[in-house]
Amino acid sequence: MRNIITINDVHQQFADYFDHPDLKPFLYLLSKKLSEGHICLDLNNLHAEQEQLPEYYSFRENAAAALLHQPLIGTADALNKPFIVHKQKLYMQRYYLYETSLLRYIRNFLAAEAPLREERAAALLQHSQLIQQLFPADTSLTAADDPVDWQLAAAITGILNNFTIITGGPGTGKTTTVAKILALLYTIDPFQKVALAAPTGKAAARMAESLRNAAIPKDPHMAAKFQDLTPSTIHRLLKPMRGTPYFRHNEENPLNYDVIILDECSMIDLALFTKMLAAIRPTTRIILLGDKDQLASVEAGSLFGDLCQALEALNYFSVPLAALINKFASHQGQITTISNGSSHPLFEHVVELRRSRRFTGNTGIGKFSKALIQNNTAIIREMMAPGADEQVVIDTAYSEEIFEDFITGYTSFIQEKDTLAALRKMNELRVLVAIRDGSQGLSSINRRIEKYLSDKKYLHLTSAFYENRPLMLTKNYYEHGLFNGDTGIIRPDENGVLMAWFEDSDGQLISVFPGYLTLAETAFAMTIHKSQGSEFGKVLVVLPSTEVPLLTRELVYTAVSRARNKVYVQGSTETILLAAQKFVDRGSGINARIATEISNN
Repeated sequence: MRNIITINDVHQQFADYFDHPDLKPFLYLLSKKLSEGHICLDLNNLHAEQEQLPEYYSFRENAAAALLHQPLIGTADALNKPFIVHKQKLYMQRYYLYETSLLRYIRNFLAAEAPLREERAAALLQHSQLIQQLFPADTSLTAADDPVDWQLAAAITGILNNFTIITGGPGTGKTTTVAKILALLYTIDPFQKVALAAPTGKAAARMAESLRNAAIPKDPHMAAKFQDLTPSTIHRLLKPMRGTPYFRHNEENPLNYDVIILDECSMIDLALFTKMLAAIRPTTRIILLGDKDQLASVEAGSLFGDLCQALEALNYFSVPLAALINKFASHQGQITTISNGSSHPLFEHVVELRRSRRFTGNTGIGKFSKALIQNNTAIIREMMAPGADEQVVIDTAYSEEIFEDFITGYTSFIQEKDTLAALRKMNELRVLVAIRDGSQGLSSINRRIEKYLSDKKYLHLTSAFYENRPLMLTKNYYEHGLFNGDTGIIRPDENGVLMAWFEDSDGQLISVFPGYLTLAETAFAMTIHKSQGSEFGKVLVVLPSTEVPLLTRELVYTAVSRARNKVYVQGSTETILLAAQKFVDRGSGINARIATEISNN
């Protein structure tokens, strides 16, 4: 049944702004697609999209073919129109220009690196002893493990290239690999200027902390270099111009760094991704880190996933590059996936880390995560059986007992007298939800936890900032050294004054008057989106009992893989299986354009 038009339909309001009847159904769908995170509307798929139109609109015969004759439609050769059609996709001009610019910046990185690769390979050979120290033979491999040292392959690739993508699931060692890359770069050139950035301050700070603490060989001078690494949000790195969508650092005023490392790249939308690349000189090395299977950005675009999926298969190397990598690898860790060559511009620029040090793919959280991403119904059903797995408990009945047993774990941090220890205990478990509203939404679940702990006399809800209330910041507070996503607790100081306490990147306590933190929410439960990049000992995932469009395999995978040791999933069999069937497939022209519009020659 077709949708009924409503007066509050913002997509209708957008389409009706333009007085071109044949264009209105296209603009309605384009507006709707943008709101869902797509970059463009696929004109080859209009038949399937017809059901999304209200009764008020309909496509005329051969509507797509006639689209180019509309006065508001431009092409790659005529960009002075508000909408662009290119390769059978309809864009708003702004998003077409972002996508086009992104491809141009990648092309510039590839062109700038080409004449440097031979010199860089020679430098690597001069430091073969250090490389072998950084990447020793792995003696803990089992028969089920991939024996290839993909961290080594990613490190060599990252040093040879100006543009490198390193993807991998939780525990595969993305940050460790970057630490080894930096150790090599600092050895080759001690004066390297390095920037670390991520979409959120919390993610950036966590990356910097991980790099500083990475267990790799470092002399005192290099250790000092790592300690000096300063994390930043992407926005802060680029320096926003107040009241505008622009940044001080751009193509005309690029960042002055030799190496820029971006973490949690799956969270970066098309507009910010493009502005970030615009501000980086082509001669700078840029390394993008992320998990291609995680949630995409909230805003339009799934750039990191698009770039990872642009190649037909990952981790294939040409004979010369495989030979170079294998010079440093142990016998068992050598690359055997050899390609006779590929004309794709991102060939040998994307490496997937495939061995998780946290999970195996055969049991527990690793097995369940893999089954979700692959929509392996048999494995998912197998793991739903009571007692099927020690690490994964799937509660299809939304058991009150399981919920209360889990949240009783919060008493550990409440009863802990030492505030720093309490913060760490608090961050060992978390309830994750998919939605904000409804009985399984964020607000309801937080209130439910507060009531339970209050009824048991563990909490006293005397004010908004009650003692032991867990907080999560929803904006950056640079003046306090605190970032969006940081978690803290309310406790009295030595004078009995209630303060918000946080742990900084050096493991020290920070205290702030709660009234200064105007944008913060209770954090017994948090949304799965907000949990990206976080890690907890135990996680309880509460899925909605009714179907919601955003419930996809990426969402459930992201939630489940936040747990190190144990995860509980409350959701019906139908909800979980339906989520595993649905995946994020955002409309974009990246994969269609990248092979033809970028040349790596």
